[in-house]
Amino acid sequence: MNDRPAHPSNDPTTGPISANHRNRCLHYTASGRRCRLPQLDATSRLCFRHTQLHTRQPDPCDLRSALAGELTEFNSAADINMFLSRLLLLVAQNRIAANRAAVLAGICSLLLRSLSAIDREASDELRPIMFGPPDADQEESLQPS
Repeated sequence: MNDRPAHPSNDPTTGPISANHRNRCLHYTASGRRCRLPQLDATSRLCFRHTQLHTRQPDPCDLRSALAGELTEFNSAADINMFLSRLLLLVAQNRIAANRAAVLAGICSLLLRSLSAIDREASDELRPIMFGPPDADQEESLQPS
């Protein structure tokens, strides 16, 4: 055990907190560490870096309307192209994080692949299934005109 008493500035319940500690940014990391930079102003109580991070994060509802607009389904390559075009503009305007945009672009890529697979399945269903060699009449009907 440690026989030394805790330093007053380390424990907020014992003793006054220094002015330097009170003026520090109130942002905490995922590991629980507090930012060491000074507060930008008393209203935000954050440093310049974390104030920018909090102001850059747009409302997710706002991004949904900016990205998809009137689109409710992505049934064609044109719909996906329109979505990707809007996504590019939002990334260029710094309204959406690059890693989030990469995830959305990856999903669009999967949607495009599935559209071509759906088209292939539909064309396979339209081909006649033949058992055995074709008759002379069937050969003529299968030949392209």
